[in-house]
Amino acid sequence: MGTSPEERTSRNEQYAQGSPLGGVRGLVVVMKPGNAGGAKGTRKREGMQFKRRDYTPVTVPFAATPAGEPPSVEMWANSTVWTECMLTALRNGVRGGRWHTLYDKVWKLTNLYAAARHVIENEGAAGVDHVTVKDFDQRLSDEVRQLSSALCNKSYKPQQVRRTLIAKLGSKEKRPLGIPTVRDRVVQTALLHVLEPIFDVTFHEHSYGFRRGRGCHHALERVEALLNAGHTFVVDADLKSYFDTIPHDRLLKRVAEQISDSSVLALVGMFLQQGVFDGLQAWTPEEGTPQGGVISPLLANIYLNPLDYFLHEQGFELVRYADDFVVMCRTRAEAEQALELIRQWVTENDLTLHPTKTRIADANDAEGFAFLGYVFKKGRIREPREKSLKKLKTTLKAKTPRQSGHSLDVIIRDVNTTLRGWMAYFRHCHWSEFRDLDGWLRDRLRAILRKRAHRRGRARLRDRFEWLPAFFTSCGLVSLSQLHSELCQSCLR
Repeated sequence: MGTSPEERTSRNEQYAQGSPLGGVRGLVVVMKPGNAGGAKGTRKREGMQFKRRDYTPVTVPFAATPAGEPPSVEMWANSTVWTECMLTALRNGVRGGRWHTLYDKVWKLTNLYAAARHVIENEGAAGVDHVTVKDFDQRLSDEVRQLSSALCNKSYKPQQVRRTLIAKLGSKEKRPLGIPTVRDRVVQTALLHVLEPIFDVTFHEHSYGFRRGRGCHHALERVEALLNAGHTFVVDADLKSYFDTIPHDRLLKRVAEQISDSSVLALVGMFLQQGVFDGLQAWTPEEGTPQGGVISPLLANIYLNPLDYFLHEQGFELVRYADDFVVMCRTRAEAEQALELIRQWVTENDLTLHPTKTRIADANDAEGFAFLGYVFKKGRIREPREKSLKKLKTTLKAKTPRQSGHSLDVIIRDVNTTLRGWMAYFRHCHWSEFRDLDGWLRDRLRAILRKRAHRRGRARLRDRFEWLPAFFTSCGLVSLSQLHSELCQSCLR
């Protein structure tokens, strides 16, 4: 005979306590024989029970906790380079506005050791010399001393960058990535320790990419605040191949505005003109800074910093993360004016706006606009970008094949790692996104269980009642909906 709502609730509670019943670790729902209407009625009632939500349908705000001030330069400037005297000069300004004797700080042994430890911790692939991080670590003392000596006597020359292509999700295009050797990564890190504090204090406050104490969520929080303040017309700008098209001469001039040490400038120039080797041919780039280089993000920020101040002086609200930026306006006329100014600045600085990806969007429209993986639309709704969802599902599909030889527990543990990482970034999305993803993933796992039960045909509605959500919870599967609900509740306290 059919199961009553009370019996189903009891069995669900047993699942939640870790006691799966019947079948292939699942609950078999026995339908009461009778007319078609009765069966349909049973399925309808069970379906209603299945769709019931037990979490609060709200959205986690970007400012769930009060954001503190970014840490001061004094707190993160590398102590092997930045003495108290230098920090005082950084705070008060140096004579003439330019820094002089810095090269000796680069080849300083303590700085190179600190840089080497950082590179070793980050691991990464080997360059053209095939020397791995592990190999370098085993000869750490000798390697560091050789680098220091080569830098000191100016015999150091960076090796070629090993070029590899990474597929862009949702596109046939591929993104070039340059992998320097471990030795060159150490020198670049040591150079970064010297240059980063000098330039960071000059960067605009609403530049968030690759800066200490700032990140994507700070930029998104700023966008949210501007939307709430009525800046709903958005210039969604996209620089075409930005990292690969930065002009070397203009970039070096901007570095030289703060640095007068010719040896440091020469070292920066060498890294910009590092040869590229892709396995078939080698060449020297005439423009751009290699993606994958340790110092490339800093140089990219240096080149775009004047744009930040230019738009700010014109009265516009800019939010920038590396080469991804939006300008928030109150009216379409303001947005059109901002876009024209951006076009002029970009042209004057030998860059190019993407002709199809650059546009003016209305955040209140159904389409909205995308920024840093989020889509803002219809005033309040936030969703992950289609590419972000596709990437997640592609990863989860690879971990949940029907022919998997792993146990369900092993599969779930592997899946949970991906889910928690994705949730950490997209926790601010609308609650419905998590509900839909939970349902989609459970169906993937049900397909595995059907295969192991030697059932033919496609998955049916019956499977959803045989392996209820509570069953997967008892197996340890992370529920994005539940995690989101807990975050919402913590925000309301």
